[in-house]
Amino acid sequence: MRILFFCVLMMALFSVNLKAQDYKRDKWQLVWSEEFDKDGLPDPATWGYEVGFVRNKEAQYYTNARKENARVENGNLVIESIKEDYKGAKYTSASINTLGKVDFQYGLIEVRAKIPGGRGIWPAIWMLGTNRSKVGWPKCGEIDIMEYVGYDVNTVYGTVHTETFSRGKQKGGKIKTEKPFEGYHLYAVAWYKDRIDFMFDGEVYFTFKNPNKTEAEWPYDKPSYLLLNTAVGGSWGGAKGIDDNIFPKKYFVDYVRYYKQKK
Repeated sequence: MRILFFCVLMMALFSVNLKAQDYKRDKWQLVWSEEFDKDGLPDPATWGYEVGFVRNKEAQYYTNARKENARVENGNLVIESIKEDYKGAKYTSASINTLGKVDFQYGLIEVRAKIPGGRGIWPAIWMLGTNRSKVGWPKCGEIDIMEYVGYDVNTVYGTVHTETFSRGKQKGGKIKTEKPFEGYHLYAVAWYKDRIDFMFDGEVYFTFKNPNKTEAEWPYDKPSYLLLNTAVGGSWGGAKGIDDNIFPKKYFVDYVRYYKQKK
């Protein structure tokens, strides 16, 4: 019995080590990065904005190029969610994206960030297909590198949405980690032609494999753009209400880095 246990343990460790080796730095080449090293508004050559009430019955108004909600300072992007009356909303926040400026297709995408916590807060790091305006969602494909809902204190989520896998049928995973909002963590996906690996601090916690069927299951052979945002409330983030005592809340992003596999 002990021998069997030892063999199973060694096989598990070997499997983990093989998985970890895939992400050694010498296997990847940095091709683009955003280091957030110039104070002021996010670089307009890289970042645009979603504006207004956008989706999911969320309570915040996403503002356009407003420093109170999105700025770069001290080497970080800061997305700040504020309780204030603004254009018919009770809260403001920001959602910035690289649409039409920087595209991603296959490779390792890493974001080092310190997310906000608190009931009603819903920060995310995610991607949408650049063809969204033509084919719509979810046909364009969505990759949620990280989502966190403040009432689920110790859980980080990673998810894919496609035409087949959406509206309650989406595919995803989660990882338990104590109070992720208390420090910086590395959120990442490794996007291959046959799978997408989701990682938290270098650990793969979910893999979505290419079913090799149609674009309805795998729309990920086309470019995507990146979004960084904090929502307030909404269908998921606000499922247990919003604690107004937590505001203002800041979401810090140290960097975004994009690697390609070395040939």
